Amino acid sequence: MSKGRSSFIILYHRTPFDESIDSNGNRMWVDQKSPNGIIPTLRNLFRNQEDGTWIAWRRVNQTDNAEDELIEMKNPAPFTLCRIPLEDKQISSFYHITSKECFWPILHTFPTHFNVNNADWGIFEDVNRYFANAACYQAVEGATVWVHDYNLWLVPGYIRCKRPDLKIAFFHHTPFPSNDVFAILPWREQILESLLCCDVVGFHIPRYTENFARAASTIVGAKRGPKVPVDSKFIPVGTALSEGTVTSYLEYKDQHIRLLSSPVGTSPDVIQELSWSASVESHGELIVQDTKKGRKLILSASRVDYTKGNEALLLAFERLLERREDLHGAIVLMLACVAAAGGMKIYEDTQRAIEEMAGRINGRFSQIDWVPIRFSTRRIPYDEMVAWFCQADVCWITPLRDGLNLVAKEYAAARRNRGGVLVLSEFTGASVVLDGAILTNPYSNRRMDESIESALFMGAKAQRDRMSRMCTAVENYTVKDWAQEQLAGLNQPTPT
Repeated sequence: MSKGRSSFIILYHRTPFDESIDSNGNRMWVDQKSPNGIIPTLRNLFRNQEDGTWIAWRRVNQTDNAEDELIEMKNPAPFTLCRIPLEDKQISSFYHITSKECFWPILHTFPTHFNVNNADWGIFEDVNRYFANAACYQAVEGATVWVHDYNLWLVPGYIRCKRPDLKIAFFHHTPFPSNDVFAILPWREQILESLLCCDVVGFHIPRYTENFARAASTIVGAKRGPKVPVDSKFIPVGTALSEGTVTSYLEYKDQHIRLLSSPVGTSPDVIQELSWSASVESHGELIVQDTKKGRKLILSASRVDYTKGNEALLLAFERLLERREDLHGAIVLMLACVAAAGGMKIYEDTQRAIEEMAGRINGRFSQIDWVPIRFSTRRIPYDEMVAWFCQADVCWITPLRDGLNLVAKEYAAARRNRGGVLVLSEFTGASVVLDGAILTNPYSNRRMDESIESALFMGAKAQRDRMSRMCTAVENYTVKDWAQEQLAGLNQPTPT
């Protein structure tokens, strides 16, 4: 019998609050810059739990004799933060090398970026085992454990081995690739067998669910349950990532694994309330004065990452300026591209390429009173980001591959009763839930060119109609609905 303290445990590499030190040297826990998204939602789940625990990591100089740190948190309700000690070498190997250089390119179907040579699989196993051991120690009999994202792929297997009494759910925040691409990973069997120890495995959209089901059945021989029609919140046909039916469950070694497709939502009420706040209106006035100046504003917001398609977008904008001299001085592109953490050469090279391309285009087309591209790599505070959403006539989101893309949903939430146009890559998970977006193919110059011109010249009525459909989709399935749907899967009866 466990001596644990918690009936509900979340495992996520990030902490629920950011650690800070005040002027007196005292530790403080502060909220992340964005009040929206996954972490606040996961935190709020503790409101309904008397004894919840959140397990993350902490950085230490040496792990010798270092124990898990237990911190009693008070907000938004009492829960325990358990932090696992990791040294810099472990963090670098587990996260920056194995997760980002090996897993990330495979998950996003960029096998040419896959680099296995520096990976230390033993360290990845160790870190996952530490997380699993902490969960097993903290969990009371029959507790629910919710594991998040691919860098903790091995945790469910370790937990199931030690604690068969626990309910285990897992959610992927990334795409899951086709079987032939996933099979590139040398550790594919171990990863799949761990995930098949779960009671529920969740993905954003049915395509990723189907990819996982196919990999599990062909690589390790899991038995697939019947396919069922996809939920009405998904566009079932006509886009690159559409699926009309989806596998409902898998069976493997006496384990029944329910598969759920649940696209993470936003908090539209928070965004809409914020959009009318004094802070957002103040930021909006500055945007109008400094950037718009009577011009049409195109906004693109993402991270510095080769999957985000920023170079393809900039080249499409350059072609637009080459074709349409009448648009010179009449439009401006704001490219908000948050810099990646330092120390990873591929992201540093990507940022340099984006900066050089934006500089070259501005050098070609700028006039005395007009610079066509505004470029920022800083992390923009959320109220300022909402102001950009409110002022942008077009939101241009064209990743080459993206698990979902919350920016697209946030833009739709902020634009209620405001019009505006969303141009969205059909290789984002959001493309099968946002009916009303102009879908584009970032691999096709013609499609990119046609979509941005359609957006810039779309009439007011068409804008309102399309935005209304997207707002409805965003409001009908929020981030709270996502969490409830995933956890409810643990309590659904097993099909006979």
